[in-house]
Amino acid sequence: MSTQPPTGTYPPIAEHGIVGDLQTAALVSTAGDIDWWCTPRFDSPSLFASLLDRAKGGHCRLAVDREAVPDAEVKQLYLADTAIVVTRFLSPDGVAEVVDFMLPDTSPVPSPEHRLLRVARVVRGRVPFVLECRPRFDYGRGTHRLALPDRHTAHFQGPDQELFLQSTGPAELSADGTDAVSRFVLGAGELTAVQLTTRPPGGQGRPSPPTDDGAFAAFEQCREFWYRWLKASRYHGRWQQIVDRSAITLKLLSYHPTGALIAAATMGLPEQVGGERNWDYRYTWIRDASLSVHTLIELGFEQEALAFRHWVRDRIEAAGAGAEPLQIMYRIDGDPHLSEEVLADWEGYRGSFPVRAGNAAADQLQLDIYGEAAYAFAAGDGDMGALRGWQAFSRLVDWLADNWDRPDEGIWETRGGRQDFTYSRLMCWVAFDRAVRIAGKHARPADLHRWSGVRDDILRQLVDRGWNAERRAFTQHYATDVLDASLLLMPKVGFLSPTDPDWLSTLDAMDQELVSDSLVYRYDPAASPDGLRGSEGTFNLCSFLYVEALARAGRLNQARYAFDKMLTYANHVGLFAEEIGPSGEQLGNFPQAFTHLALIDAALALDRELDRHDHLL
Repeated sequence: MSTQPPTGTYPPIAEHGIVGDLQTAALVSTAGDIDWWCTPRFDSPSLFASLLDRAKGGHCRLAVDREAVPDAEVKQLYLADTAIVVTRFLSPDGVAEVVDFMLPDTSPVPSPEHRLLRVARVVRGRVPFVLECRPRFDYGRGTHRLALPDRHTAHFQGPDQELFLQSTGPAELSADGTDAVSRFVLGAGELTAVQLTTRPPGGQGRPSPPTDDGAFAAFEQCREFWYRWLKASRYHGRWQQIVDRSAITLKLLSYHPTGALIAAATMGLPEQVGGERNWDYRYTWIRDASLSVHTLIELGFEQEALAFRHWVRDRIEAAGAGAEPLQIMYRIDGDPHLSEEVLADWEGYRGSFPVRAGNAAADQLQLDIYGEAAYAFAAGDGDMGALRGWQAFSRLVDWLADNWDRPDEGIWETRGGRQDFTYSRLMCWVAFDRAVRIAGKHARPADLHRWSGVRDDILRQLVDRGWNAERRAFTQHYATDVLDASLLLMPKVGFLSPTDPDWLSTLDAMDQELVSDSLVYRYDPAASPDGLRGSEGTFNLCSFLYVEALARAGRLNQARYAFDKMLTYANHVGLFAEEIGPSGEQLGNFPQAFTHLALIDAALALDRELDRHDHLL
């Protein structure tokens, strides 16, 4: 019995929710497919990846049998204030649900075993279901063996890990080649639990089989975890629901054993369908995660902010005497090796080839990361803790004093050559500004005379060379008149006032060149070639940075209108990918942490400015 979907049919990127256990995460499509799951870590090779190759990637389906109920309407939602996904199937003959969740693992060390629970239940009528488990180990490159020791257990033995599929009730399993499938029917009030367990190979016996009562108890435990965690939030503003969803998403993308925040749960999803801008985002960028620290503290999640500061401090302390003390990104455990390979046998999402695993941009020179690291350390009380941590940071700042005035690849990781990027210089200014402040506040030893002098030299250079008199705006780099949305952070980091005439002029220029109906492009690749073919959509991060900049500038009506319109581009469960395409479709890796971070920051800034305005009335 084969019910495998036809090759070439891909769901929209936005048609997914995400579940996770704080060490790994899986995407659940509105069709009931787990079509993306890398385990035992976010950055491990995939087990299910039909989102990148429908024929070769593998999936696990638990859904209403569409052959028997072709007209079922589907609605997917999150159980409020949790990371529990509910996919509902509604038809005249019955209403069914599939509930997906992973129990959060708060162990301080990586766990070798990970478990995803799927529960099918019927609310009304009698509904036929289909269950398929078609794993494809190691990005589809690894073969596996299947054993069916009983009617409710399938054991898949891959090259480096094993998968157990265990079911309850009428979901009896049979083999379809080396895959396992089942068809069954549930009546009103009946349910079937399906448990997926991954672990290293090695004769540990079968996992404890699921029971209906056990699945319900795990469900309650998962729900209670998310309720307790979200109670720490101090946000009670105008956009409670979407801010809470973004906070939960950031938590889902955090690797609990180290505190590292990954950029996105996926790799290879295209910025342009059919194009080559298909990157692996399952790593921790110094930039993205550092900027999250202020936001987490403001929301009330101090433990998460502290954990990441410790992670960055460890990277700084481990920095060698090489050319650059820090890489722009690392694996979630701090490993600096992210060699990039092309998965040549995969066609990519809707033919978007190449599919890349790993990220060669890790070796780029991006000097802005030192400013973002300093920005993170200055958050809260600015105390870096142990003296050794300060000494390592001080050495990093001393290195930057000798190296700040160099061309680099810039924030957007272009592959078109180095330039004197204005944003990179801006964040170098931030590095020295915050280092001077931290040293003074906590009486730490430092070469304050030199650091202050470099800080002032950078400011003068930015004003002299970063400002384009003809455009009346700060531009992308010193040799161009092209604008760049990364400079929306200028007032946020304190380089100039949000109402400074030069900044308002820059903001007006961005309105004309980069903004399209509240959606913001990073820059114009045609005017500033980045070494890659094709185009891209508007960048959600930049769209929310634009809202925040408008709010800080006092343009509250414009900011609120832009923010409310941006929220209409969220998917059905409040998630954002990296970009928005020309028809409003979500593009790029999904969900993207930096986008949800910027959404929260925009909401916080808008609330603050609106409250201030209301108080003055």
